[in-house]
Amino acid sequence: MTILELFLIFMGLMFLGMPIAFSMGVAATLTLIHLQVVPLILVPQRLFVTINSFPLMAVPFFIIAGLLMNEAGITRRLVALASALVGHWRGGLAHVSVVASMFFAGVSGSASAEAAALGSMLIPAMTEDGYEKSFSAGLIASAATMGPIIPPSLVMVIYGAIADVSVGKLFLAGAIPGVLIGFSLMAIVAIYARRRGYHRGARAAWRERLRRTKEATLALVVPVIILGGIIGGIFTATEAGAVAAGYAVVVGVFVYKEIRWRDLPRILVDGANMTAIPMLILGMASIFGWVLAREQFAVHLIGLLLRISSDPLILYFLIVVVFFIIGLFVEALAAMLIFVPVLHPVALTMGYDPIHFALVVIVILLIGTVTPPVGLQLYIACAIAGIPVRQATIWAFVAAMMTVLFLVVYVPPLATFLPYLFFPK
Repeated sequence: MTILELFLIFMGLMFLGMPIAFSMGVAATLTLIHLQVVPLILVPQRLFVTINSFPLMAVPFFIIAGLLMNEAGITRRLVALASALVGHWRGGLAHVSVVASMFFAGVSGSASAEAAALGSMLIPAMTEDGYEKSFSAGLIASAATMGPIIPPSLVMVIYGAIADVSVGKLFLAGAIPGVLIGFSLMAIVAIYARRRGYHRGARAAWRERLRRTKEATLALVVPVIILGGIIGGIFTATEAGAVAAGYAVVVGVFVYKEIRWRDLPRILVDGANMTAIPMLILGMASIFGWVLAREQFAVHLIGLLLRISSDPLILYFLIVVVFFIIGLFVEALAAMLIFVPVLHPVALTMGYDPIHFALVVIVILLIGTVTPPVGLQLYIACAIAGIPVRQATIWAFVAAMMTVLFLVVYVPPLATFLPYLFFPK
């Protein structure tokens, strides 16, 4: 009964408009007051102990690295490269949006940053080229999900911290599924382009493609540096964030020369503000999760799932469905922080590979960022396009991403091949 009260208070506060971090914190605190089993000093203790973590130091570094690279004009160069490669296909600008998202994912690691950066550049261009705003917004929102799937990834850093899973393995696990999602979105774009007669761009000469590749090389090597350093044992995932931030300063200030020294304080302040949001959610979610653990939510959940079926494949399907429903109503990071500490041990009990399970959970929750009523990327893209969320074309793209997800669920090597190739068990 306590668990039901906890979730009812949490959902009620969210629907009243309270920010999700405070909804979790208030719900957990009120439940603790009702239980009267522990002193309330537990609340601030859990909050600070949770965020006082060395792995989580990677979060501000990767956020600042993404801000610096965007400020340095890297987004513009990646879009130009994508345009040179696929802009001549039917629906060229739509394909450019997907390919640019794949490139940008290797730089930013954040879905919301990707939706804002690429959306502000490509949605107006697509509208001018005759694309419906509903289509453009849906495509940009869907493509942005690749940001935290293709390494590096802020979401994976946080997942690794809360579930004690290797971040390096998680980075590698996302590479193949992330690219497959990109290809699936391009397949949907091709269908729409043929049906609606979208334009082709001019074919770029090989010399132009080489020039654009050269201009974007410094951005494209970022994931190589990060993954190469982690795989080679040169630095940890946390230290990789610092390396990425330092690299971004060098590229932006000394190579591209689009960042001035006086711009750095503003960028650092923006990075601090953006870091505060996930950290606050993380701290509040740890209190929420402690209450769930104390009330043995995992035991009840295992019992419920086993009553439905004991087949691991069917259980995996049910877990995906549960997370998809959760993602419809709860922001991805908050959902992960609430349910992963509970479901990760359940997955291990059922014999699932921890890296494979982590990747599946991350992908399904990111798909939730595209679906209403709480799809953050969808809101960002629709705000840029200037249309209501209900008008966005998303379900064909969601279906494509779900197809890839179930392919990964039932063909685990798509997620586990690279991690265990470079990090043998």
